[in-house]
Parts: sequence; C-alpha cells; structure tokens
Amino acid sequence: VQLQASGGGLVQTGGSLRLSCAASGRTSTLYNMGWFRQGPGKEREVVAGISWSGITKYYVDSVKGRFTISRGGARNTMYLQMNNLQPEDTAVYYCAADSQRQIGGSTTAGAIDYWGKGTLVTVSS
Repeated sequence: VQLQASGGGLVQTGGSLRLSCAASGRTSTLYNMGWFRQGPGKEREVVAGISWSGITKYYVDSVKGRFTISRGGARNTMYLQMNNLQPEDTAVYYCAADSQRQIGGSTTAGAIDYWGKGTLVTVSS
C-alpha cells in the first residue's frame, strides 16, 4: 500500500487546513487509517484514526472539537479537517494505514504497517 499525504502549509492561529491522504494498492480500501504528528523535539503521536468502514473514529483529547477525520466515498482517501489551529499543532503530519488494528490512543508508531511521507503544518502565533 502506498500513501500520499498533502495539504500542509502555513496558517495563522485560529485558521484552518485540510489534509488529504490518497492510498493505492491492492485492498487499500480495507485498511484502517489515521494521522500521526511529530512536533519539534517530540515523539510521533497519534492524532486521529478511522476504521476501514469509516464508522469508528478516534481523536486525541487535544484536538477533539477542532479536527475531523473522514474517508472519501471510495474509501481509499482520507481527510483531516483542522479548524481553530493553535501553535501547539505545529508538526509534521503523517498519514498511516494498518491492516489489523484500529488506530487509536494505544497505537504506537512502531506498530503501524504503512506510512506516507509527512506534510508540514506550521501555525504562527
């Protein structure tokens, strides 16, 4: 499975961005997917996850109410709508996919099957 993330950029505090992740490869529509981020000097952390069906979703507490994860109709695309961005959201955001596990709070970066290249989100104060 190949993952291609896009949509990062520079935004002011309170602004919005929409990240996209396109998955390709056999049975890519059956994978659970999610977004991780890695800020300067920090470990990679899970931000949000969505099941292959799009029904089950997870958000880390710090983004609840501000970020929305979704999948496209063909289920091989994933989006992260980020509203009311704050400087602490500044990070490289990574698209992830896993064939077995739902990506959630207990998911560690080392357990993920597939990664896309990161896209940088910078929030200026």
